[in-house]
Amino acid sequence: MKTISIKTVSLFILLGLLGFSASGYSQDRKLTRQERKEVRKTELQMNYYILYSLLNVRAFVLQPDYLQNRYGERVPVTSNLNFIKVDRSTGILQTGSLYDFGSNGVGGVTAEGTIDSWQIFKNDKKLSYVVHFSLSTNIGHYDVMLNVSFNTRATATINGLYPGKLTWDGGLVTIDNSRVFKGQMTI
Repeated sequence: MKTISIKTVSLFILLGLLGFSASGYSQDRKLTRQERKEVRKTELQMNYYILYSLLNVRAFVLQPDYLQNRYGERVPVTSNLNFIKVDRSTGILQTGSLYDFGSNGVGGVTAEGTIDSWQIFKNDKKLSYVVHFSLSTNIGHYDVMLNVSFNTRATATINGLYPGKLTWDGGLVTIDNSRVFKGQMTI
Protein backbone atom coordinates (compact mmCIF):
# COMPACT_ATOMS: atom_id res chain seq x y z
CA MET A 1 0.00 0.00 0.00
CA LYS A 2 1.32 3.37 -1.03
CA THR A 3 1.26 6.25 1.43
CA ILE A 4 0.81 9.85 0.47
CA SER A 5 2.98 12.31 2.23
CA ILE A 6 1.64 15.37 4.03
CA LYS A 7 3.48 17.60 1.53
CA THR A 8 1.61 15.99 -1.36
CA VAL A 9 -1.75 16.42 0.36
CA SER A 10 -0.92 20.04 1.14
CA LEU A 11 0.02 20.62 -2.49
CA PHE A 12 -3.31 19.16 -3.70
CA ILE A 13 -5.28 21.29 -1.23
CA LEU A 14 -3.36 24.40 -2.25
CA LEU A 15 -3.93 23.70 -5.96
CA GLY A 16 -7.61 23.05 -5.27
CA LEU A 17 -7.99 26.33 -3.43
CA LEU A 18 -6.23 28.20 -6.21
CA GLY A 19 -8.56 26.58 -8.71
CA PHE A 20 -11.64 27.66 -6.73
CA SER A 21 -10.36 31.20 -6.34
CA ALA A 22 -9.57 31.46 -10.07
CA SER A 23 -13.09 30.38 -10.94
CA GLY A 24 -14.44 32.83 -8.36
CA TYR A 25 -12.66 35.73 -10.02
CA SER A 26 -14.21 34.90 -13.35
CA GLN A 27 -17.63 35.68 -11.81
CA ASP A 28 -16.51 39.22 -10.88
CA ARG A 29 -16.38 40.44 -14.44
CA LYS A 30 -17.49 43.98 -15.16
CA LEU A 31 -21.01 44.51 -16.38
CA THR A 32 -21.51 45.74 -19.91
CA ARG A 33 -23.05 49.12 -20.51
CA GLN A 34 -26.38 47.53 -21.46
CA GLU A 35 -26.39 45.36 -18.31
CA ARG A 36 -25.66 48.41 -16.11
CA LYS A 37 -28.47 50.26 -17.85
CA GLU A 38 -30.90 47.40 -17.13
CA VAL A 39 -29.83 47.21 -13.47
CA ARG A 40 -30.32 50.97 -13.07
CA LYS A 41 -33.75 50.80 -14.73
CA THR A 42 -34.81 48.02 -12.35
CA GLU A 43 -33.60 49.99 -9.32
CA LEU A 44 -35.55 53.07 -10.44
CA GLN A 45 -38.73 51.05 -10.93
CA MET A 46 -38.35 49.47 -7.48
CA ASN A 47 -37.95 52.94 -5.91
CA TYR A 48 -41.01 54.09 -7.83
CA TYR A 49 -43.19 51.27 -6.44
CA ILE A 50 -41.86 51.65 -2.89
CA LEU A 51 -42.60 55.37 -3.07
CA TYR A 52 -46.18 54.61 -4.13
CA SER A 53 -46.73 52.50 -1.03
CA LEU A 54 -45.31 55.30 1.13
CA LEU A 55 -47.67 57.84 -0.43
CA ASN A 56 -50.62 55.47 -0.27
CA VAL A 57 -50.11 54.80 3.46
CA ARG A 58 -49.88 58.58 4.07
CA ALA A 59 -46.95 58.43 6.49
CA PHE A 60 -44.12 60.72 5.37
CA VAL A 61 -42.36 64.02 5.98
CA LEU A 62 -41.15 66.52 3.39
CA GLN A 63 -37.98 68.09 4.77
CA PRO A 64 -37.17 71.03 2.49
CA ASP A 65 -33.76 72.41 1.73
CA TYR A 66 -35.29 75.55 0.20
CA LEU A 67 -38.46 77.63 0.47
CA GLN A 68 -39.56 79.70 -2.50
CA ASN A 69 -42.10 82.53 -2.54
CA ARG A 70 -44.46 83.46 -5.36
CA TYR A 71 -41.81 85.73 -6.91
CA GLY A 72 -39.35 82.84 -7.30
CA GLU A 73 -36.98 83.91 -4.53
CA ARG A 74 -35.37 80.80 -2.99
CA VAL A 75 -34.10 80.79 0.57
CA PRO A 76 -32.12 77.92 2.15
CA VAL A 77 -33.82 76.70 5.33
CA THR A 78 -33.21 74.38 8.26
CA SER A 79 -35.02 71.15 7.36
CA ASN A 80 -35.79 70.06 10.92
CA LEU A 81 -37.73 73.30 11.61
CA ASN A 82 -39.41 73.65 8.19
CA PHE A 83 -41.43 70.65 7.13
CA ILE A 84 -44.69 69.16 5.93
CA LYS A 85 -45.71 66.08 7.88
CA VAL A 86 -48.50 63.75 6.78
CA ASP A 87 -49.57 61.10 9.29
CA ARG A 88 -52.58 59.21 7.94
CA SER A 89 -55.49 61.65 8.41
CA THR A 90 -53.60 64.55 10.01
CA GLY A 91 -51.02 66.94 8.68
CA ILE A 92 -48.63 69.62 9.91
CA LEU A 93 -47.21 72.57 7.98
CA GLN A 94 -44.42 74.38 9.81
CA THR A 95 -41.99 77.16 9.04
CA GLY A 96 -39.20 78.08 11.41
CA SER A 97 -35.95 79.94 11.81
CA LEU A 98 -32.90 79.62 14.00
CA TYR A 99 -32.76 83.41 14.45
CA ASP A 100 -36.26 84.32 15.69
CA PHE A 101 -38.89 83.05 18.13
CA GLY A 102 -42.13 83.53 16.16
CA SER A 103 -45.59 82.56 17.31
CA ASN A 104 -44.68 78.87 17.45
CA GLY A 105 -41.48 79.26 19.47
CA VAL A 106 -39.21 78.25 16.58
CA GLY A 107 -39.34 81.40 14.49
CA GLY A 108 -42.35 80.80 12.30
CA VAL A 109 -45.82 79.32 12.14
CA THR A 110 -47.16 75.84 12.88
CA ALA A 111 -50.48 74.77 11.35
CA GLU A 112 -51.83 71.37 12.35
CA GLY A 113 -55.11 69.88 11.19
CA THR A 114 -56.97 67.20 9.31
CA ILE A 115 -56.58 66.12 5.71
CA ASP A 116 -59.85 66.63 3.86
CA SER A 117 -59.13 65.13 0.45
CA TRP A 118 -56.35 62.97 -0.99
CA GLN A 119 -55.60 62.22 -4.64
CA ILE A 120 -52.57 60.48 -6.15
CA PHE A 121 -51.77 60.79 -9.85
CA LYS A 122 -49.10 58.46 -11.31
CA ASN A 123 -46.82 59.17 -14.25
CA ASP A 124 -45.34 55.80 -15.20
CA LYS A 125 -43.27 57.26 -18.03
CA LYS A 126 -41.42 59.79 -15.83
CA LEU A 127 -41.59 57.58 -12.70
CA SER A 128 -43.18 60.37 -10.68
CA TYR A 129 -46.29 61.15 -8.66
CA VAL A 130 -48.45 64.18 -8.05
CA VAL A 131 -50.35 64.20 -4.76
CA HIS A 132 -53.05 66.77 -4.14
CA PHE A 133 -54.57 67.18 -0.70
CA SER A 134 -56.35 69.78 1.41
CA LEU A 135 -55.48 70.54 4.99
CA SER A 136 -57.93 72.22 7.39
CA THR A 137 -56.09 73.75 10.33
CA ASN A 138 -56.81 76.09 13.21
CA ILE A 139 -55.37 79.05 11.23
CA GLY A 140 -56.80 78.34 7.78
CA HIS A 141 -57.44 75.99 4.93
CA TYR A 142 -54.53 75.02 2.65
CA ASP A 143 -54.30 73.26 -0.70
CA VAL A 144 -51.09 71.30 -1.17
CA MET A 145 -49.78 70.08 -4.54
CA LEU A 146 -46.90 67.65 -4.00
CA ASN A 147 -44.67 66.53 -6.91
CA VAL A 148 -42.51 63.51 -6.06
CA SER A 149 -39.89 61.88 -8.29
CA PHE A 150 -38.52 58.33 -8.10
CA ASN A 151 -35.45 59.49 -6.14
CA THR A 152 -37.65 60.87 -3.29
CA ARG A 153 -36.99 64.51 -4.24
CA ALA A 154 -40.18 66.50 -3.89
CA THR A 155 -41.62 69.97 -4.28
CA ALA A 156 -44.82 71.04 -2.57
CA THR A 157 -46.72 74.19 -3.47
CA ILE A 158 -49.05 75.49 -0.76
CA ASN A 159 -51.91 77.89 -1.44
CA GLY A 160 -54.02 79.33 1.35
CA LEU A 161 -57.10 81.55 1.50
CA TYR A 162 -55.02 84.66 0.89
CA PRO A 163 -53.12 85.44 -2.32
CA GLY A 164 -49.64 84.04 -2.60
CA LYS A 165 -48.04 80.67 -2.42
CA LEU A 166 -45.06 79.00 -0.82
CA THR A 167 -43.05 76.21 -2.45
CA TRP A 168 -41.05 73.69 -0.44
CA ASP A 169 -38.19 71.88 -2.18
CA GLY A 170 -36.47 68.95 -0.50
CA GLY A 171 -36.46 65.27 0.29
CA LEU A 172 -39.28 62.94 1.25
CA VAL A 173 -38.61 60.57 4.18
CA THR A 174 -40.62 58.21 6.33
CA ILE A 175 -41.85 59.51 9.68
CA ASP A 176 -39.48 57.19 11.53
CA ASN A 177 -36.49 58.55 9.58
CA SER A 178 -37.44 62.21 9.94
CA ARG A 179 -35.61 64.51 12.28
CA VAL A 180 -38.13 67.33 12.68
CA PHE A 181 -38.93 69.45 15.72
CA LYS A 182 -42.53 70.58 16.04
CA GLY A 183 -43.08 73.96 17.63
CA GLN A 184 -46.17 75.14 19.52
CA MET A 185 -49.37 75.29 17.53
CA THR A 186 -50.11 78.79 16.28
CA ILE A 187 -53.41 80.05 17.63
